[in-house]
Amino acid sequence: MQRLLFGLFLFMFMVIMLGNLLIVLAVISDSHLHTPMYFFLCNLSLVDISFSTTTVPKMLVNLHTSSKSITYAGCLTQVTFFSLFACLDSLLLAVMAYDRLVAICQPLHYLVIMNPCTCCLLVLLSFFFSLLDSQLHYLMVSQLSFCADVEIPHFFCDPSQILNLACSDTSTNNTLIYFDGTIFGGVPLSGILFSYYKIVSSILRVPSSGSKYKAFSTCASHLSVVCLFYGTGIGVYLSSAVSSSLRKDAVASVIYTVVTPMLNPFIYSLRNRDIKSALWRMI
Repeated sequence: MQRLLFGLFLFMFMVIMLGNLLIVLAVISDSHLHTPMYFFLCNLSLVDISFSTTTVPKMLVNLHTSSKSITYAGCLTQVTFFSLFACLDSLLLAVMAYDRLVAICQPLHYLVIMNPCTCCLLVLLSFFFSLLDSQLHYLMVSQLSFCADVEIPHFFCDPSQILNLACSDTSTNNTLIYFDGTIFGGVPLSGILFSYYKIVSSILRVPSSGSKYKAFSTCASHLSVVCLFYGTGIGVYLSSAVSSSLRKDAVASVIYTVVTPMLNPFIYSLRNRDIKSALWRMI
């Protein structure tokens, strides 16, 4: 069974690396893709690569060898980078929603508003806030005390699972985790929902059905990725809150950390002519 899981996750990890790397190379090599939308997509692909690299290689080592241990320092590192890239993923999706909002609602001013400096600033701000979030998780976990060697019932160092294993009082930490999730998850999601509310309102005022379809089609890939990312992310937290089944929680986390980054390149390449054309020219 472990060999089967090892082969499956190794294949999925290779697809994540190859698919997202092809998106990055396509955007960099094709001058037609040097636009704000594809600049953000390129950054999202890099984050997806980093997000999966945080957890999957260690999981593959655990499946391939008899040793399934991780050092305290290694666990802290995994918590820090997992929080960093999960938050950065969320914020970049919000930035991409804002980009679509400007493109559809203010098309004549799009290149003025979304100039290169603004695009770089939005990415840097997203990274800065994600770094703050990751440091908060690091401080929370590093302050915990454990009675002895503990067994984490998960395939990576999930902060919520670590809190359950601590011997010290974790009430403050639990409050901080929920507050952190509300700020760094809820605020970007609210921004995305508001952006799409304005986008839909603007599109419905367009008289031509052809123009409506063209406008909706530019958002389809991003909307699909948002639903996949937030749908699985919310599913992870709901499954851990409603059910005490560790198996269900692990399955939901696999979808969130492995399946979503694997599907993103397919969603953008299959539904986007520019990306498909750039990929064919590379091949």
